[in-house]
Amino acid sequence: MSTSQQPGAPAPMTTLDVDRSDAEYRAWLKEAVRKVQADANRSADTHLLRFPLPEQWGIDLYLKDESTHPTGSLKHRLARSLFLYGLCNGWIRPGRPVIEASSGSTAVSEAYFAKLIGVPFIAVMPRTTSAEKCRLIEFHGGQCHFVDDSRKMYEESAALAVQTGGHYMDQFTYAERATDWRGNNNIAESIFRQLRLERYPEPAWIVATAGTGGTSATLARYVHYMQHDTRICVPDPENSCFFDGWVKDDPECTSDCGSRIEGIGRPRMEPSFVPGSIDRMMKVPDAASIAAVRSLEQAIGRKAGGSTGTGLWSALKIVAEMVARGEKGSVVTLLCDPGDRYLDKYYSDAWLAEQGLDIAPYTAAIETLLATGVWPDPA
Repeated sequence: MSTSQQPGAPAPMTTLDVDRSDAEYRAWLKEAVRKVQADANRSADTHLLRFPLPEQWGIDLYLKDESTHPTGSLKHRLARSLFLYGLCNGWIRPGRPVIEASSGSTAVSEAYFAKLIGVPFIAVMPRTTSAEKCRLIEFHGGQCHFVDDSRKMYEESAALAVQTGGHYMDQFTYAERATDWRGNNNIAESIFRQLRLERYPEPAWIVATAGTGGTSATLARYVHYMQHDTRICVPDPENSCFFDGWVKDDPECTSDCGSRIEGIGRPRMEPSFVPGSIDRMMKVPDAASIAAVRSLEQAIGRKAGGSTGTGLWSALKIVAEMVARGEKGSVVTLLCDPGDRYLDKYYSDAWLAEQGLDIAPYTAAIETLLATGVWPDPA
């Protein structure tokens, strides 16, 4: 007797049912998510430091000090969000490595979270990454995998994920979507909460450099969502395409080489960089970034990384414009990571000479501004 369906006969009542749940995996997943969330619960909020400006200007300049996170940088927030995103999407699995393309600080933070939940971690990084960052990645149990051309990090990371059966985290794609920009104690909500009792609680500008672009997207989206008048400025270092791509509205814009300022600037327009959310961009010379970060140490006694200098230079330029217009208000920028990771670079005169960088005109420009309120042309 044939088992085929006869013409005109009703379709058989067939149920397709595939169950991929696994009790052991679900127990591991619940524990991994708990550990990552517990890390956030243990961590106090980061400080909002004041940069000293002449009182008569009526302007307050703040630095959100992200270097006090457990892994010492702004990227701790991002890594936590990326791990929760990857875990809840079912991408991160027990025993399988997490792989990331990173110039250092994100990899340090991700190595920390990988160790926390007990999975291997591999960082794919430019060979020029600072030795201290490499040491910290290995301290947290991660491995360093170097590439000679920073533009090759993406494909090398994806290939390693295929070879190992692991998960390529891909911060440059997922940074802007892994973070809850509406609130949940993100960096924007934290800044506005900390400013609540200051004389200018709604800053005129927030200045945030871009590596993935996720932080600037979070700040801009939060400001728009909460209907604040604050504007967002993104400074860009040399050898990065973000500024040109933003000005030309060109998502295909690229740069021929990598940024000297670790952690920010990219050779391509990253998916997490959201140009339409940003109000202003500045192109900042690398020598200006280094001059600013050294001036920061003179002003508040704290060393910071080069990306902090890029943001501070732009924030000081905005302050000078406000002084010239007679405006009062506040400006916020970020202290992204500690300077002890870069003693052999941004704090080394020998490295500056090797790179052909002269910071003297930019240092003089900052000194002139703080003494007179006038922003000189350092060229």
